[in-house]
Amino acid sequence: MSAINSSSLIRNLVSNATPGRPLTLADLEGFGVSPFLAAKYARTGWLVRIGPGMYRLPSPPLQRDQCLLVLQEQISGLHVGGRTALAWQGIRHSVEFAQRLTLWGAQPRTLPNWFTSEFPSRYRSVALFTNVVERVGIYTPPGITEGLRVSTKERALVELLRDAGQGQDMEEAQHLFEAASGLRTRVLGELLSQCLSVKAVRLMLLWGQRVGNIDVVVLKRNYQLPTGSKSRWISVMDDGSTLVLPPC
Repeated sequence: MSAINSSSLIRNLVSNATPGRPLTLADLEGFGVSPFLAAKYARTGWLVRIGPGMYRLPSPPLQRDQCLLVLQEQISGLHVGGRTALAWQGIRHSVEFAQRLTLWGAQPRTLPNWFTSEFPSRYRSVALFTNVVERVGIYTPPGITEGLRVSTKERALVELLRDAGQGQDMEEAQHLFEAASGLRTRVLGELLSQCLSVKAVRLMLLWGQRVGNIDVVVLKRNYQLPTGSKSRWISVMDDGSTLVLPPC
């Protein structure tokens, strides 16, 4: 390829690539840049190789939401969930200087180092719902980059309670639950009725009855909730304490 054609490709890439978005080999092919040329441009400084088959422009730096959009294409069911989804919708207990992202997905994966080195994250792939509602309660909140998948408040709370005391601080989970308002009974009912975590369902009903931010009576009346047996639910938490949940 002539130097003129190569220069033209670079100018087109720099001018039209989405700022802050990592570039896959497929993305680069769309700009006429082959894997061979990508490697060459990385050696000469026009591109930066950040991982196997992944590149970025030298500037600007990687942008969080653009990186998440790329990961959504690579990891089935990936979405922002739990604590982070609540924070993005104004429900916070404390403010961290650099908050770790909570991400959920449908398949066990290790998040790539090019992402976690820039954006510390915790990835969860626990089966939390039946396939009937696997994608219920996921949307793009106002003010968030178009197309980015985020749990609604209702789904985020179920995810949060699933991990409470086990990867998620129990006290913080309680504070976040108490701060949540405007919860939709219909969405909660649809999610809880298909939830695979007895712990999450029991905690939701128990705390909801105490706090009063969800209509427990309507949920029990209108939905068949998987609360398990009539025995107490017992589990050991990360700190060695024992969580005991009464039957609902």
